[in-house]
Amino acid sequence: MADKPVNLKESLKKLNEIVEWFESQEEIDVEAGLGKVKEGAALVKVCKRRLSEIENEFEQIQRDVEGGGTKGVSAKVAPARAKASQDSTDNTNPEEVPF
Repeated sequence: MADKPVNLKESLKKLNEIVEWFESQEEIDVEAGLGKVKEGAALVKVCKRRLSEIENEFEQIQRDVEGGGTKGVSAKVAPARAKASQDSTDNTNPEEVPF
């Protein structure tokens, strides 16, 4: 069974809620803040992966249109998806998350 694609709109809404939480705190509880940072970092990671997948899909559609059809699409998509999954490996450093 395939995983359901990440809903970017919903993920960005959650990220915005985390930012708003930090902005609304007069005094931030370190433990709660750490949990929010971890949640935000995970959301950034999945959003980056999904954006990469979407970009690959758009590029495939463009190649299909320029190529005049869909012949051989599956042969072209497999390398692009393999590259996307390589590019989306866990190389997100939580210290680099812009919060």
